[in-house]
Amino acid sequence: MQTLLADVQNVLSDLLKRYSSRVDYLMIRLEEAEGTDILLRGDKVETLSEGISIGGQIRACYKGGWGFSSFNQLSTISDRIEEAIAAARIVGDEETILAPVDIVQSVCILPLTGTDPRQISLKKKKELCDRYTELLKSVDSRITTTSVRYGDSAQRVILATSEGTFIEQSWVDMEMRFAATARNGETVQTGRETTGSRKAFEDLMGLDEQVKEAAQRAVAALSLPSVKGNTYTVVIDPILTGLFVHEAFGHLSEADMAYENPDLLEVMTIGRRFGPKELQIFDGAAPQGHRGSYFYDDEGTPATTTKLIEDGVLIGRLHSRETAGKLGEAPTGNARCLSYHYPPIVRMTNTWIERGNTPVADLFGGIKEGVYARNWLGGMTNGEMFTFSAGEAWMIRNGKIAEPVKDVTLSGNVFQTLADIEAIGDDFYWDESGGCGKGGQNGLAVGCGGPSLRIRDVVVGGEVA
Repeated sequence: MQTLLADVQNVLSDLLKRYSSRVDYLMIRLEEAEGTDILLRGDKVETLSEGISIGGQIRACYKGGWGFSSFNQLSTISDRIEEAIAAARIVGDEETILAPVDIVQSVCILPLTGTDPRQISLKKKKELCDRYTELLKSVDSRITTTSVRYGDSAQRVILATSEGTFIEQSWVDMEMRFAATARNGETVQTGRETTGSRKAFEDLMGLDEQVKEAAQRAVAALSLPSVKGNTYTVVIDPILTGLFVHEAFGHLSEADMAYENPDLLEVMTIGRRFGPKELQIFDGAAPQGHRGSYFYDDEGTPATTTKLIEDGVLIGRLHSRETAGKLGEAPTGNARCLSYHYPPIVRMTNTWIERGNTPVADLFGGIKEGVYARNWLGGMTNGEMFTFSAGEAWMIRNGKIAEPVKDVTLSGNVFQTLADIEAIGDDFYWDESGGCGKGGQNGLAVGCGGPSLRIRDVVVGGEVA
């Protein structure tokens, strides 16, 4: 294996030497991936497949212009390099500015703590999905539709650059998604659960209670009253906090979005206060064991932990080498691509709000009428505006959790919402269910985390009062 890797390194080094004099920067990325995809809708098998993908990409930069080419036939690599160089030289008319990084020569494997899914047969994976399907259906006769999805992917990436970096990195990722829809006449409600792991196949095996809870929430919601639409003080659980910090704030911290949007860059001014002194927000691939973790990003920049907000004040943002160079800031190791078909762009990794000091029970104190929201059904963001649907919710009355309600959506402006955080709980939960989308690269594994939050003046949609 070491001999083979040395041979690959020599070949890539020769190619880079041959072509790099014609551009400012040249990178070759080779990728080998194998995976499983299973989708069951009720008793129907919609997808049942195993696949292997081998390919690569070329990135060339000349006078600030980028050329990109991807391929799945290694014999054509010289032609693809020529294409990427030609494209870069056509569009380049400024200056290539890439933040400097150390030259690295490394082979690294993200370790598993249990069974590799590649050791489990397709039959066994299908049987696991069948069992979860039966669990969803068994909850209640009013469950009319179920879906169970299983996916795993093992990737091995080799990255070589004209600067001398050579990295081999490999990892395994797994994910399962469950949904159940209940119907009573014209009333329809859905419950969902998602989970993922980069540790062990066993993490997907003991999910019986989590799976049943998805169906139970759907059935219970059939008879619940809708929340009365209004502005409330809201308490959200750690899962919703993780969704909020990723979707509503995290994307705005990605420096390519800010660099390409002067108005957003002005809003996201370093040193601006966004929340209370207790608020600390981070992103980073350096913490091990999460779905957004790795050793090096897809430009060969080492993984870091980036503090985005400190004591309520914006102090950092997420970078590729190019955005860091153009903004005069340090690279953060956030250039990621979904596969060799796409160029790396600035992406989140694991994003979280640090736990606070308020006991969770105290978050409800003094709220005459409010809403307690847990988990999520879906959501969307548009710039600094967001709307999220809670998986389940209760009214808060006189400081106590009261009757359950349904159809709870939380909407607002992310900056105003951060400013309206009244208290941060002393709990914390890592949600490994994330699959992030950006720039057509959907389903990139990420982690999200946080504590429970108490937020004032949140617009809650539901039944019109």
